[in-house]
Amino acid sequence: MILCTGESLIDMVPDDGCFRPLAGGAVYNTTVALGRLGVPTAYFWPISRDPFGEQLLRPLVEAAVDIDLCPRTDRPTTLAFVTLTGGEARYSFYDEGSAGRMLATDDLPALPADISALFAGGISLVPDPCGAAVEALITREAARLPVMLDPNIRPFFIQDEAAYRARLSRLIPQADIVKLSGDDLEWLHPEKSHEDAARHVLDQGPRVVLQTGGSAGARAYWAGETVFAPSVRTEVADTIGAGDTFNAGVLASLMQQGMLKKSALGELTTDHLNKALTLGAQAAAVTVSRHGANPPWAHEMTVETHG
Repeated sequence: MILCTGESLIDMVPDDGCFRPLAGGAVYNTTVALGRLGVPTAYFWPISRDPFGEQLLRPLVEAAVDIDLCPRTDRPTTLAFVTLTGGEARYSFYDEGSAGRMLATDDLPALPADISALFAGGISLVPDPCGAAVEALITREAARLPVMLDPNIRPFFIQDEAAYRARLSRLIPQADIVKLSGDDLEWLHPEKSHEDAARHVLDQGPRVVLQTGGSAGARAYWAGETVFAPSVRTEVADTIGAGDTFNAGVLASLMQQGMLKKSALGELTTDHLNKALTLGAQAAAVTVSRHGANPPWAHEMTVETHG
């Protein structure tokens, strides 16, 4: 079972001059997408008892995600007001004192025995105390569990850039798979090309660095030759949740192939990575074809996604 830990929030999406509340958050979106693809998935993140918290729980339950580790709290749900420019999403966050923001290291649970991999990232890595808590969880579990990290960097959310860069410099070497968009790579290493930046991240210790580029497709940098998978052509409604769904497709494929294990990641081949990138691209294409972070169910995919 894959454990996802990181932010859940409400995306306030423009709708005819108003805002429509939609369940979202980078790690939350990946969690729901994994569940919908038929992958055994658990979620760990505080959920508010406010009405938005109830809205967040429903898609998790519908996707058969295990929410037993999610503590309930009276703190408010994080809100992210979305503006769309040419179909691209930009965000303004309302996060002070929120349910997720206040997660502390002391709140970390012992993990059930059936947890076999960890996915983390998003804006939950930025502020404390929740950033320190996520870092502590990864540090505690990375020696025994494969870790996929997607920092999903939002520069306007970062108040202490030096501290955040330091956190990433500690986390990246502990991760087995790191996913970075072109924008992420430019922020991390503005003086380098995307490929050089990705290879610099790879040199820090991960087995695989995934680079996504929307319509430009996705690449996997690893010990072998770079693997490329083109994007799937589709009519784009918006890009909300696209990268998050891509992550779920990659993880689902690796689990299906029996490669989402510490012992197996050293045996990855071009074929394994090509299948993972392809499923990630196919899943993301469904999400961008409809409004909001609405990832596909297994029956909507053109290939089998679970064993």
